[in-house]
Amino acid sequence: MEDRRITKTKRNLKGTLISMLPEQPFEQISITELCARAEISRITFYSHYSDKYALVDEIFQDMVALGTEDYEKMQQENNPGRDEVISYCNILDAIMELYYSHYDFFRYTAPEHNPYLAFAFYSIVLETVEDHTKRMKNRSRLRFSPKQIAGFLCYGIIGFFNEGHAEKVPVDRLRREAKELLMGVLRSRVLIQL
Repeated sequence: MEDRRITKTKRNLKGTLISMLPEQPFEQISITELCARAEISRITFYSHYSDKYALVDEIFQDMVALGTEDYEKMQQENNPGRDEVISYCNILDAIMELYYSHYDFFRYTAPEHNPYLAFAFYSIVLETVEDHTKRMKNRSRLRFSPKQIAGFLCYGIIGFFNEGHAEKVPVDRLRREAKELLMGVLRSRVLIQL
């Protein structure tokens, strides 16, 4: 377990970084400015992180842990039989819940504003869905590779949400419709060889 002072310092750095994102793109944030705002020395920063990328990667890992915990809870509550379609929907729900409950961070992961943050976020989501699909492969004969299926599902859902936001579709409706679309594709068995 981490020392409380270390935990407090890291929490301060993460919060400070997130608070700076509305003012400037991640790539333009300097360690010097980050440390000044967090009221810590550069020596302290470098005793915890090799660079700002390591700091933001830890923020993402914190988010993965929260999302995984939420997913596992959903699985226990509404999918004791481990139905694959419901499992995918629980992944989508966990990601969306995490995204909107931490929107103060995730709203800055758009590729046009913060390419590194966008790439890191999309990579984590893609890897999560691919890992789930690999486990599914052990029980079903997939027509495509887990990587292809994950890419199709993730980029399709991301596009669906992006276009929905652009059209000002209410978030609750967007989440419901994305889930219906995902369930329709998965229940069609188009991804599984019969």
